[in-house]
Amino acid sequence: MSSDEGIVDNRPVSGSAKISKEELATLPALSFSGRIWVVDTPAKCATALATLSKCQTVGFDTETRPSFTRGERHRVALIQISSDSECFLFRLNCLGGIPEELKLFLESPSVIKIGLSLRDDFNAINRVCELHPAGFIDLQVMAPQYGIGELSLSKIYGIVFGQRISKSQRLTNWEADELNESQQHYAAIDAWACLNLWKKLDTEGFDAKNSRWWKEKEEIDEP
Repeated sequence: MSSDEGIVDNRPVSGSAKISKEELATLPALSFSGRIWVVDTPAKCATALATLSKCQTVGFDTETRPSFTRGERHRVALIQISSDSECFLFRLNCLGGIPEELKLFLESPSVIKIGLSLRDDFNAINRVCELHPAGFIDLQVMAPQYGIGELSLSKIYGIVFGQRISKSQRLTNWEADELNESQQHYAAIDAWACLNLWKKLDTEGFDAKNSRWWKEKEEIDEP
């Protein structure tokens, strides 16, 4: 499936839907009410993939331990894959890298995987193993075609759903011996939110011009 398959092209001419950090901060926080599974053994990995392989579409994201030293770079530590009601957190640092069955899932077009800024995710994964991803759709490609003038997940979600995705755990240690409840919740929401956005845009669309976030572009005369 191509990244723009099934998308109605209603790109605006005179403006786009944009939201400021201040506006975003006033929105109610999004909460994930589904089941979260921490996948840190080969047996758990096999069980998780058996469940995910039955889905038609899933949300996808990754997390990497932040670096606070110049020149220091860490490998991707976590891959999150979410259905409507369950999110699986694959702890690559505990699994010894990307298990072959997970790699095959990411390379299979049979389950559509929705993410955002996927090039960054793929670059991070390719530092662990060579990946030939298939069946992926990038929300950064979708959003502008619906008149949304933002590229971050939190801002796109705020515009479409009027809810705020907390980023308080973004710079925590994703290679910790155990992921705490806040880390698990944060990681699950990012993957789940990608799935929610795709379902909304793909099935209902988004009327950006009639939304509260529509901003008219300023007309600038050519010299």
